Amino acid sequence: MVSNPTQQRQLRSHRPERPAARVLNSAEHHAWLARHLTDRDRWLCRMLFEHHVLTSTQIIDIAFAGRRAANLRLRNLYQWGVVHRFQPHRDRGSHPMYYVLDTAGAVALAREDGIDPKELGYSREREIGRAFSLQLAHTVGCNGLFTTLICRARQPGAAGVLAAWWSAARCGRHWGDIVTPDGYGRWQENGREVEWFIEFDFGTEQLSRLAGKLARYERLADATGITTPVLVWLPSATREANARKALAEALRALDRPARVPVATTSGEASADPLDMAAPRWRRVDESSASGRVALANLPALWPSLGASAPRGGQRPTAVTSAAARPDVAPPSPMPPPNPVRPRR
Repeated sequence: MVSNPTQQRQLRSHRPERPAARVLNSAEHHAWLARHLTDRDRWLCRMLFEHHVLTSTQIIDIAFAGRRAANLRLRNLYQWGVVHRFQPHRDRGSHPMYYVLDTAGAVALAREDGIDPKELGYSREREIGRAFSLQLAHTVGCNGLFTTLICRARQPGAAGVLAAWWSAARCGRHWGDIVTPDGYGRWQENGREVEWFIEFDFGTEQLSRLAGKLARYERLADATGITTPVLVWLPSATREANARKALAEALRALDRPARVPVATTSGEASADPLDMAAPRWRRVDESSASGRVALANLPALWPSLGASAPRGGQRPTAVTSAAARPDVAPPSPMPPPNPVRPRR
């Protein structure tokens, strides 16, 4: 006979306890982390610093083989003060856990790069405050376009690899005096390379404002001497049809429309709304006669643009916005190979 049954409240899942902030911020704790953080942990810190917030599902896609291993490791990183997490409200069902960089992770990143943590530009209040940001869904959605590419590239026998992924913040620091894309990427597949700027439209922006950005992309092409496709993701087929009209009109008003190759897609254009590699991109021009192509075949939409061979390194840029702090190099989008088993 059970005389002392466990109370129901003790059976409920609860937030793992963390040491006090003074412990997590101590030099002793940071020294302890130096021998417990794996290459994958450090890479994840850089990804969170660059891209601000990633969901547990996105982190599994880009860095882990399965959910159980990811949850166990993320739980440790949370308890160690390396990452922080929150779960937004949803009227029906529940969101996955959302992760941002915490103080111990930021300190580890700064020390690796020889930067004083105070000069890193990291703010714990700002990062945790993203839980209440009106831009949260936009940020996570746009990040999903790139994490889906990384997931695809991690599959056995994959032909493509994501060679570069810059956040909107990094794009703003380099080109913000002219235009700030929601991201920049480079994809390599079958010996060719294609690069693009992404405009992620969540249906909340006036289409006239979206179309008005094309004039600024023309200025950027003139300033950098590089013609780069602008890819516009829209939430629905109806929204895409309306956007294409506005974008085509804006292209006709440009002095050199060929300097601004534009293609669109919608969340309804393929089975996976965020799979950028799928044959979903359609050129915007006066005739709009071309069909939809895969990401690797974007050059086929603009034969005069051509397809560059993989060159590695960073994209040549004309820096128009001077960074006010030491700039941390963008992390490789692909995780380190064969991550070391974490020490217990």
